[in-house]
Amino acid sequence: MTARRPDSVPGHDGETPLTRCCIVAGTLLGATAVAGGAFGAHGLKQILEANGQAANWETAARYCMYHALALVALGMLATLRPRLRGTIAAAAICFMAGTLVFSGCLAVLALTGVKILGAVVPIGGVLLIAGWLLAAWAAARTEDT
Repeated sequence: MTARRPDSVPGHDGETPLTRCCIVAGTLLGATAVAGGAFGAHGLKQILEANGQAANWETAARYCMYHALALVALGMLATLRPRLRGTIAAAAICFMAGTLVFSGCLAVLALTGVKILGAVVPIGGVLLIAGWLLAAWAAARTEDT
């Protein structure tokens, strides 16, 4: 018989591949957001301001960080609600894809000025909203439903 860690949820060991994936993806996105924000504020500042794209770059970095933290929170929720992993995984996929499309397209738009990317950004926004709604549903549901 193995001893249960005092901080684990009874009935499982507390760590699942989903938990690990969400937390790793979230921390990597967080590092990307910090690096991108710093690069935009220092290395690209003159270029972004000259092109009127500093706000787009800052928004891309900010939303990347918001959803990095959301992914880490989903990893924790996956530990607390292991039977809801399908909904949590769907939320995580929406956050990852949404961040890639939303922040990625905004950052590329800020660097290149390719206007068509502005039409793609809302697709990322819809994915992010879907992720939040799925996360809310997973958090509100009980293990029995």
